[in-house]
Amino acid sequence: MIRWVQLGTASVPGGSGSLRLMQRGDEFSIFAGADELMGTRLSGSEEALASLAGERLRGRARPKILIGGLGMGFTLRRALATFGPDARITVAELVPEVVTWARGPLAGIHGDSLSDPRVTLYAGDVGDLIEGASARYDAILLDVDNGPAGLMRDANDDLYDHYGLREAHAALTPGGVLAVWSASPEPVFTQRLRAAGFRVEDHRVRANGRNTGPRHVVWIATKPG
Repeated sequence: MIRWVQLGTASVPGGSGSLRLMQRGDEFSIFAGADELMGTRLSGSEEALASLAGERLRGRARPKILIGGLGMGFTLRRALATFGPDARITVAELVPEVVTWARGPLAGIHGDSLSDPRVTLYAGDVGDLIEGASARYDAILLDVDNGPAGLMRDANDDLYDHYGLREAHAALTPGGVLAVWSASPEPVFTQRLRAAGFRVEDHRVRANGRNTGPRHVVWIATKPG
């Protein structure tokens, strides 16, 4: 049996506990304590976050996309493939070590996505880019923490409360999309999205991208316009 090897650790600014980058053979995972936040075996739902949003914006010229959370880069790479050659994509990552890992032991997974001229990397809280923005983004993709239920950082709740969702609504262009990833369903969050003025679909997506295995949730919330 191949054992996990720890490659690095990172503290979450303003959070509790730490992240651990682990490797087992050719498999990589990022853990928070005993909980696996993401791994190379389960990339399907992170990719669906970008694909489902892209379907709603098909044909839109020069779309401006904001991604909250770099992680292992699955959402970013699918966004680059989905939104086209004239897209402008900003990725906000709060934990500096996650970017270091992306350019180090995980470079083979990320490929050349971080050096793509369409990509701007922001070292900080995605909420800082959303707050006060007015019709700046065509899509906001949030894969932060463990979804609306949170796990690592209480401040992430600000993205998903009534005020945070209204800020996201204001930051989107008419017809723009807020896409939110979660490890599990949250019916109350669906209601909160509707109360913020969005048209809402929730999709149960296979975590591994195939027809078996666990399901995650992707909300597609569209701003009317």
